[in-house]
Amino acid sequence: MKQSEHARRITRRHFLAASTLAVAAPTLIPASALGRGGQPPPSERITMGVLGWGMMGPGNTDAFLGQKDCQILAACDVDQKHLEAAVNRINKHYQNQDCKAYKDYRELMARKDLDTVMLALPDNWHALTAVEAARQKKDIYGEKPLARTIAEQQAIVKAVQANQRIWQTGSWQRSQAPFRKAAEIVRNGLIGKVKRVEVGLPAGHHDFAGTKNFMTPSDPPPELDYDFWIGPSQMEPYIKGRVHMNWRWNYNIGGGQLLDWIGHHCDIAHWGLDADNSGPSEVEGTGEFPPKDAVWNTCTKYRITCKYPNDVELVIAGGHPDIRGGTKWIGTDGWVWVDRGGFDASNTDWFAQIPPEKYQVKLYRSDSHHRNFLDCVKSRKPTITPVETAHHSAIPGHLGLIAMLVGRKIKWDVATETIIGDTEASKLLTRPYRAPWKLPA
Repeated sequence: MKQSEHARRITRRHFLAASTLAVAAPTLIPASALGRGGQPPPSERITMGVLGWGMMGPGNTDAFLGQKDCQILAACDVDQKHLEAAVNRINKHYQNQDCKAYKDYRELMARKDLDTVMLALPDNWHALTAVEAARQKKDIYGEKPLARTIAEQQAIVKAVQANQRIWQTGSWQRSQAPFRKAAEIVRNGLIGKVKRVEVGLPAGHHDFAGTKNFMTPSDPPPELDYDFWIGPSQMEPYIKGRVHMNWRWNYNIGGGQLLDWIGHHCDIAHWGLDADNSGPSEVEGTGEFPPKDAVWNTCTKYRITCKYPNDVELVIAGGHPDIRGGTKWIGTDGWVWVDRGGFDASNTDWFAQIPPEKYQVKLYRSDSHHRNFLDCVKSRKPTITPVETAHHSAIPGHLGLIAMLVGRKIKWDVATETIIGDTEASKLLTRPYRAPWKLPA
């Protein structure tokens, strides 16, 4: 069997490291460089570049810094202050100055000594960076939702598959025992035939950045390359209140609470339904929207109903008190509900143990989402949230938004991933890119 590309890179690094040591034998070399002191040798480390230092970037970076066999060598951000903060934190951890700073993601991804990248960027940048990473043969840890539009998601899936990349989505709930246990209860038939699933998501807007009082146009700060930050989206005046972190409340960049959370609770709903590669056939929804020209214009209250195979109805709602936050499966013989910090069911005996005679389906187990990614980079086996899963988990949210925007039920062909018989709705599967950026083919 031929060596994988990853294995060849590691072998080459091992050779270069050995050659360097042979030439520079008199030099005092840190024990960590040789693999002593609990550190793997360089030939066994997974190298990484991190992109984005806003909300999820720092936490993801810290998680990878905590893995001894991962070494972060590069950071990228179009805000100079954010970039400096990233580089300083990484270098402080390693007690060196090896982390290189980049503003252009393409320069970082062109580095041949990077095995992986972590992407924590605004939604409008997901497709361009992920496709470039895949084409540059990087394995990818990417945030949810997979992308801003379904067409962009399709481009990412295509690139990851074509280049045989390992992908992990930041849908970390799958690496938490309560969510796995709840999905296993459903998959093993304890609640009987599933009839209905309720997915409760947040509503309204949340001022993550503390900038809700900065809602008028102004000049961008000198440290931010605003034109690059807007990227493929339509150019609009700089407003502090819709840039860092709060970009998710404007449809030019993000997708509101619906798309911000669809990759969490709907992802778990699909896990329980065994629908990681499936989806709804019909979607309809209603919502409350601010004016289109509002700084924060994403839907603040919504209710979406999806029709799944076997007469299963899945309801996604935000701002409706009858739909509890989290994921609830309702079957002919009972129900189970799970959320962060919450677990309930019609039969509390299920909490302790699924009856052995019923325990036929054992789901993928991961106890650490970031560790799972690194392990799969080494093994070349799929992660717990591969790119195909991320794609299908987000589709109900995208279709729900489209249904609300056009004001009618839409029909979805799961096999061809197209909207049936609705030209207006079909146009919303994608959106125009601002020159010179182009949607990856």
